[in-house]
Amino acid sequence: MGAFKETKLPADAPAAQKALGWIDDRFPLTKLWNDQWGRYYAPKSFNYWYIFGSLAMFVLVLQIVTGIFLTMHYKPDANLAFNSVEYIMREVPWGWLVRYMHSTGASAFFIVVYLHMTRALLYGSYRKPRELIWLFGFAIFLCLMAEAFFGYLLPWGQMSYWGAQVIVNLFGAIPLIGPDLSLWIRGDYVVSDATLNRFFAFHVIAIPLVLLGLVAAHLIALHEVGSSNPDGIEVKENMGPDGYPVDSIPSHPYYTVHDLFGVSVFLLIFSAVVFFAPEMGGYFLEYNNFLPGDPLKTPLHIAPTWYFTPFYSVLRATTADFMWVLMAAVAAYVCFLWLKSKLSFVTKVIIAVIAIVAIIGMLPQVLDAKFWGVVFFGGSVMILAFLPWLDHSPVKSMRYRPSWHKYLFALLAVAFVALGYLGTQAPSVIGTIVSQVATLYYFAFFLLMPWWSTMGTFKKVPDRVVFHAH
Repeated sequence: MGAFKETKLPADAPAAQKALGWIDDRFPLTKLWNDQWGRYYAPKSFNYWYIFGSLAMFVLVLQIVTGIFLTMHYKPDANLAFNSVEYIMREVPWGWLVRYMHSTGASAFFIVVYLHMTRALLYGSYRKPRELIWLFGFAIFLCLMAEAFFGYLLPWGQMSYWGAQVIVNLFGAIPLIGPDLSLWIRGDYVVSDATLNRFFAFHVIAIPLVLLGLVAAHLIALHEVGSSNPDGIEVKENMGPDGYPVDSIPSHPYYTVHDLFGVSVFLLIFSAVVFFAPEMGGYFLEYNNFLPGDPLKTPLHIAPTWYFTPFYSVLRATTADFMWVLMAAVAAYVCFLWLKSKLSFVTKVIIAVIAIVAIIGMLPQVLDAKFWGVVFFGGSVMILAFLPWLDHSPVKSMRYRPSWHKYLFALLAVAFVALGYLGTQAPSVIGTIVSQVATLYYFAFFLLMPWWSTMGTFKKVPDRVVFHAH
């Protein structure tokens, strides 16, 4: 152990500098600031797609702060929860504003995160050496989904109650353990006070702690390997005499101002929604949720909030008739793997055996479509985690891919939005067919990516980043 050394400052140094020096001698405050932002060098070619990471952090803080104020007045009791929310809205000073900020913030969080993930897709931000950053980000996305699901029940409105009932019942479709798993999640045979209490504990304490840890890991991993850029070039491969990449600039003040502008625009839109359209036509706050939860009265159309509906549509699209199409798709994919894949013979045999077992399981006499709906529902989320290993493109950025690659990504966006919209609507014949086509394209996009991502004529990637002032 070395002796304690205190930083010597001039006697006439400002009091603030002396106070900061005293702290730095005992805690690396300045070092942390410089490492994580102040002297963190980022590529100089960032565009406005790169504001969504800091925006996500801003919305996370907003949700935590507003959530704390809501818990001061909320009662996690089945008989009191709905009235406690009404009390917050009507009696607590500015309670309506805090509640609307929190409910709008939930939707804003997912909008920002979906755009953040879109930027990663456009510029290959999940590619080597950033695979772990992507996995941490994916884990954050899963935590957000869990956090939103657990928080959705807390107002104890009609849609909250029945939405939780339907989603928890989905776990009952799992063979053997399903009924017991649903019972364990609910804590009762129906959604009740026990369910509300455990959901409250997860929403307020457990998930936020995990979420904060994952955000810290995401940022540490990012700052270890460095940020990506719109050209997909590793700026650390071209270092200057000062030890920093020649195509990078300090995050502060350059990207501080950049991100503050993004936050200002976000707050303008966010405020407009909070003050003028907090329900957003029933998408952000469903009209049925302004009625107390009633176990004896089922809403005409039960659907989760919009940010879950793309994946919920995959579940709903998996009908008994559609299973025959899925069986054919699985068989065709395995044949394609045998003909085109460079996998070893043993690996191909294992995949073929798994596929045969799955196809047998898809027969109506073995496992019903509801079970496979849950499987594809989960698969549509989990497949995103494997993106770094599915994309074999020789370039990272969309800028240098063949033009037709852009159309495939655009079709993925259209399919995702279509699934999201159809999930909010009541089931219909046409809607089901469209969602089935969109589901097939969604899975085909990722499962065939190792092949189509290498096809076409790629543009030459420049040696240094291309900077355009904006």
